[in-house]
Amino acid sequence: MAAEKAALGEILRPIKGRLRLAVAAQAVSAVAGVVPFIAIAELGRVLLDNEPDRSSDAWTITAIGAGALLVRLIFLLASGAISHFADNELQLHIRRSLVDRLGRVPLGWFSARNSGSVKKAVQDDVDAMHHMIAHSVLDMTAATVVPVTSLAYLFWVDWQMTLVTIAPLVIGLGLYSITMAGMASHLPEYDKAMGRINGSAVEFVQGIAVVKTFGQTRRAHQQFASAADDFSSFFLNWVRSTLNSKAAAEIVLSPIAVLVAVLTGGAVFVTNGWIAAVDLLPFALLGIGLTAPVLALFYASYELRFAKGAAERVSEILATEELPVSDAPRTPSGNHVSYKDVHFSYDGKKEAVAGVDLELAPGTVTALVGPSGSGKSTLATLLPRFGDVTGGSITIGGVDIRELALEDLYSRVAFVFQDVKLTQDTVAENIRMARPDADLSEVQAAARAACVHDVIEALPRGYDSVIGEDARFSGGQAQRVSIARALLADTPIIVLDEAAAFADPQSEAKVQDALSELTRGKIVLLIAHRLSTVVDADVIAVLDDGRIVERGTHSELVARGGRFARMWHAHEKTAQWQPHQPTLITTVSAAPVGGNN
Repeated sequence: MAAEKAALGEILRPIKGRLRLAVAAQAVSAVAGVVPFIAIAELGRVLLDNEPDRSSDAWTITAIGAGALLVRLIFLLASGAISHFADNELQLHIRRSLVDRLGRVPLGWFSARNSGSVKKAVQDDVDAMHHMIAHSVLDMTAATVVPVTSLAYLFWVDWQMTLVTIAPLVIGLGLYSITMAGMASHLPEYDKAMGRINGSAVEFVQGIAVVKTFGQTRRAHQQFASAADDFSSFFLNWVRSTLNSKAAAEIVLSPIAVLVAVLTGGAVFVTNGWIAAVDLLPFALLGIGLTAPVLALFYASYELRFAKGAAERVSEILATEELPVSDAPRTPSGNHVSYKDVHFSYDGKKEAVAGVDLELAPGTVTALVGPSGSGKSTLATLLPRFGDVTGGSITIGGVDIRELALEDLYSRVAFVFQDVKLTQDTVAENIRMARPDADLSEVQAAARAACVHDVIEALPRGYDSVIGEDARFSGGQAQRVSIARALLADTPIIVLDEAAAFADPQSEAKVQDALSELTRGKIVLLIAHRLSTVVDADVIAVLDDGRIVERGTHSELVARGGRFARMWHAHEKTAQWQPHQPTLITTVSAAPVGGNN
């Protein structure tokens, strides 16, 4: 809680002055809002008083009440305007700060997180603070000032009768505290129950195809139904455990209960001569308004708790360590890439890359192969600085990449991902992302070279079609769009992460043609999962446990009879594998579509 409070305080720092001003205006508005009720009570006491010649007092009280209404309106509008303008400025400030920070964090930071978590911080968590800043803080101010002002006046009228009036408030607050304590004690269990039901629902929906294929629909449905029943039982028990105290609190804090207390206590006071009958009027008017702010305080405190959590998540991103940038960047002489005793660890303990030396000469293709987890992707992503080496160095043209300006680095290194990322923008802008100043003819030339121009032209609006709306690509087509983007960038160094992995056989041929165009005369670092794609590589580096255990050409490595040779022979056996029951496959493939299974 202390961390959340500190995070919220730091987030609100740019608007604290205006927020205090809004709170002050709301406080004045709240006080002014109580004055008309006080004026009515005083007016009643004046008019019911037996003393003559008090008409001037009545007019004065009426004028004060009317003036207070005008003051309340003015300050209420002012507080709302100040808080909303402050909120708008804060949202702009936070989002700009988030985008600025996200633009300077290591690219590997994004690989370790999904887009949903980033979107939640930039959009949802910032929105979550809106209600707290623009509404909840002001509601809490009014819910505090109104009762305090009313009680101050009532104590001035008669302190003993005031104690009778606030008795329901004290009892109701005690009952609500019991209710809130009961709810808080069950919150962790509630989160777990929600997690179970959400997990079973997602598992049921995502796995429905497999479930139906193997005839396990009833079983999968029973798992979801069981989770739902468990949640229902828990929730009902939770509600029942707080039902009595909550209902009692609602009854005690209701205006009718307060009015009954005032009239009952007032009857006792009047009959015993402790108070004049006319003096009961202020308690009847203002007493019933003492309990209403209690609910507002509880709701506002909930919003405040939610905003604190959101502020902590936003602060975590704003505190993310930035990618270090040299104050005096250097310019490489050439593009020769050299890995020198490179080490890298994600957690500071186990090394994902351990002492790698590798040279990438212009006009050559270097392939990284090895089992999953051997460090291929890590080694390749260190070149475009998805993360910085924890030991050794990577140089381009003799200059450590940490001493290059980021713009210079990214103008030299392009990365074609296995998992293509296209933004919800026009196809042209997706390709132009590499060079925002490129004209349409250059974009089209890159698309032609990537063998995707005809596909784009066939879209409803051609290059102006929007991804996700009227432009939907297959895996191979999307891959060629990303290759067109890299072609337009025309960087001297290309990092490829098995770019044709998700393409169908027909698309794969076109992707390979596009890759041939992309890599002509460049330095190419290829992450290979299928050994058939690296036969013609100039250098094949075999990795295992973060180290290069073999290197050489395909023929050299096969002749050597080492690890690569064993991998290659296993690959050949897999490529030659044929199913042993063709009759079964023919029978299944001949099943009528939509028929009874």
